[in-house]
Amino acid sequence: MAFALYLVLMAGGYFLNAKGFDSILVNILLLIAGFVMLIKGADYFVEGASGIADKFGIPQIVIGLTIVAFGTSAPEAAVSITSALQGSTGLAIGNVVGSNIMNVLLILGISATITKMKVEKSTAKIEIPFVIFITTVLVVMGGLQGELNLLSGLILLALFVVFFIYLIYTAKKGMSEGNDNEDEVTDTKKKSIALLLVFTIFGMLGIVAGSDVTVDSASYVAMKLGMDDRLIGLTIVAFGTSLPELVTSIIASVKGNADIAIGNVVGSNIFNILFVLGVTAVIKTVNYDAKFVIDGIIAIAAVVLLFVSVIRKKELGRMAGIIMLVGYAAYFAYLIMG
Repeated sequence: MAFALYLVLMAGGYFLNAKGFDSILVNILLLIAGFVMLIKGADYFVEGASGIADKFGIPQIVIGLTIVAFGTSAPEAAVSITSALQGSTGLAIGNVVGSNIMNVLLILGISATITKMKVEKSTAKIEIPFVIFITTVLVVMGGLQGELNLLSGLILLALFVVFFIYLIYTAKKGMSEGNDNEDEVTDTKKKSIALLLVFTIFGMLGIVAGSDVTVDSASYVAMKLGMDDRLIGLTIVAFGTSLPELVTSIIASVKGNADIAIGNVVGSNIFNILFVLGVTAVIKTVNYDAKFVIDGIIAIAAVVLLFVSVIRKKELGRMAGIIMLVGYAAYFAYLIMG
């Protein structure tokens, strides 16, 4: 279904281009097609790869901490790495910073207005402060150096390893306390390895192709509209790559699984900064525009607001959600007017 939609959008884009229609409209169609491939490609990759790992007896917790974690941040990773390689450094940084701001202020804001969201003690006391810390590290390194170089990337990846070890420790602790559910039957057990392999391969191809189309079309639209890479990375591309987190969090909130919604956002923010930008900076030095310092400070302020909202009662209430939405509206106005 997603692949068919992608083909229709691609064909429509090229048809309009051939007929001499506005090239901005063509590239907007291609941008939508790129988002479809990114999101569904990540979805198929996770289903296929985790299914294969499951059939070989790899523990679900290991699958969740590796394959699924990579899959949910694959759109951001693919776009940022492709942007850096193509020289669109504003997209590379803006995509991650914009996604992180959007994750907290917009996604959690919407989720919290739907229902009160309980927060795990460890999330409130450890993981949320850790997001504040690593975002500060990112802003300081980028602001002082004016770039994220090989050393910056290695520092971010080292912090990612530390966080990964912490995740494994807490997961094992939870399993020893009987919180792990091994009785859950997944649909992947019913699929053959051949089919799961097809899912994995086509999912990865979708991520790669989608990132290439997204970066090219977004850069073109930005140029034609007089927008710089930073602005379109912080808005359009950030929204597109954050769609999986948005859908997941809202559905989780509606179903009463608020801990999944907050955990999804906090984990995504950590993965985006440490893994996505870490890998990107190791592959190629990324320029860090001075304007990103302000965006980074706003990203820190957003997580501080989240921390203050949940630290006492261990829940995110509707009023906090409304404040977050107002905060994002103000930030969006600042971007457009700036």
